[in-house]
Amino acid sequence: MDPLDSSESRLVESANAAENAESSLPWARFSSWLECVCVVTFDLELGQAIELVYPHDVKLTEKEMCFPGCLGDTQFSFRLRQSVGRRGSWFGEEDAYSRDAPVTLQRELAHFYGYVYFRQVKDASVKRGYFQKSLVLVSRLPYVHLFQSLLQIIAPEYFEKLEPCLEAVCNEIDQWQSPVPGLTLNLPVMGVVMQVRIPSKNDKPGGSPEKQAQKENLLPAPMMLPTIHELDLFKCFQSFLIHLQMLWELMLLGEPVVVMAPSPTVSSETVLALVSSIAPLRYCCDYRPYFTIHDTEFKEYTTRTQAPPNVILGVTNPFFIKTFQSWPHIIRLGELKMSGDLPKQVKVKKLAKLKTLDTKPGIYTAHKMFLQKDKSLIKRLLKGIQRKRPSEVQSAILRRHLLELTQSFIIPLVRGLPSLSPLYRLCLSCCTPPQIRPFSQEEFMGTLEHAGPQLTSVLKGDWVGLYRKFFRSPNFDGWYRLRHREMTQKLECLHLEVICDADLLGWTKDKSEVEIVDLVLKLREKLVSKTHQYLPVKEGVLEKLEGYLQTVISSLPEDLQTVLHRY
Repeated sequence: MDPLDSSESRLVESANAAENAESSLPWARFSSWLECVCVVTFDLELGQAIELVYPHDVKLTEKEMCFPGCLGDTQFSFRLRQSVGRRGSWFGEEDAYSRDAPVTLQRELAHFYGYVYFRQVKDASVKRGYFQKSLVLVSRLPYVHLFQSLLQIIAPEYFEKLEPCLEAVCNEIDQWQSPVPGLTLNLPVMGVVMQVRIPSKNDKPGGSPEKQAQKENLLPAPMMLPTIHELDLFKCFQSFLIHLQMLWELMLLGEPVVVMAPSPTVSSETVLALVSSIAPLRYCCDYRPYFTIHDTEFKEYTTRTQAPPNVILGVTNPFFIKTFQSWPHIIRLGELKMSGDLPKQVKVKKLAKLKTLDTKPGIYTAHKMFLQKDKSLIKRLLKGIQRKRPSEVQSAILRRHLLELTQSFIIPLVRGLPSLSPLYRLCLSCCTPPQIRPFSQEEFMGTLEHAGPQLTSVLKGDWVGLYRKFFRSPNFDGWYRLRHREMTQKLECLHLEVICDADLLGWTKDKSEVEIVDLVLKLREKLVSKTHQYLPVKEGVLEKLEGYLQTVISSLPEDLQTVLHRY
């Protein structure tokens, strides 16, 4: 049997399960992509006001309505914290999407993404002479390229035809198939069909989305998006290519960073590009691609009574320079300038020089790099500029370099996790899965000399110091929690398989009724919980265990059988 056939059939099963789950829920397909669509009007005297929310039954709290605004006709992204107590209409930690999507593309459980198309045009009928309005797509999915592409299709039409157009678009989105990792989907909207492939955690890191999509037997679509989430990294980083290594370290360590940009577009794209630079590691700190004084966390993030939080803030207001003077890392960006054929590179400067509104572009930090710069990468990129190499090729080179750098850092950590093999042997003699021993930082440090990053990376430097600081960061905590959960789930599945191969009736012969009942109740609880979770249990294991349980129960006295059947 072709393994690809098996993989595709599993994807189809996931898609069918998603369709069955959504068929009885209003706006379920729409909700699997978007939380809502908003129209925001800006008044220079009264501020912003949400003019329209669709679907109409979606309610945003006052805090969630603090969308950022700007001047000009532009597109950008933002991210905001959802209100406490709100529950999403389409997500769960153990749903099929979460199981199969890469960790960097998981649905947000506590935040919303906002994708904005802002229009400002002269209008004599409006006080102060300008029409200012935003169309905002609110989602839990970090599909920045897909949703910004969608806005380019629907926003110009909306600004001409207004609400009826928006209602028609939302109804079309409600007909889209829900996102299933690994599938290529055709998404029709306003006479255009966008063809996209939803990335899967089983994809080869750094693989070509186009090549992976060719496995699908779908007709070519008029508009094929090569990615749903990736940005033009080279465009985002071209003014500080020579400092890329330093910025990667700051992201890896979850350091507080402020990006001061000339526009909301540059601000949001730079922050999202920085966050993506440590993929496939998930950035576990907070980040705000476009942050303004209207954000509900403004006071929380700008207080000087405590150390700056682990967050990346993208801002455009120059008055923020004074507010963020106490922050350890500030990236001040200006309009891109060229030095001959090459983009002018910003310099690293001392924080003490960050004082005035006309502060020059630069990276203001006292961070001392742990690793040496990769001069060969810089030369390759600069040579590519001189040779007029396409931006997408430059971005691919950058993305490959960052991926390999992060993998070189992570691989030793994965090796340092406890092996499941001895725990598997313990499963043979335990009624409950054995516990995974904690990760030992000191034991790990002892392995670096012979099994460290030097095996896969040519970069020299203080790798040990980098690991020690990483262990104190939210990114390590998030990475370890995820790996521990995955190992625990695998161990539980192994334990179930071992129990299915065991002689349960033989085990019960010399056990008391209390011990037997305790075993039955524990296994019943496992069956119920695993049936409602998407865990990698071998096919037929749960059904086999159910049959064994019934056999064990039928061997007990009738009064105990009656009690157990109530459960």
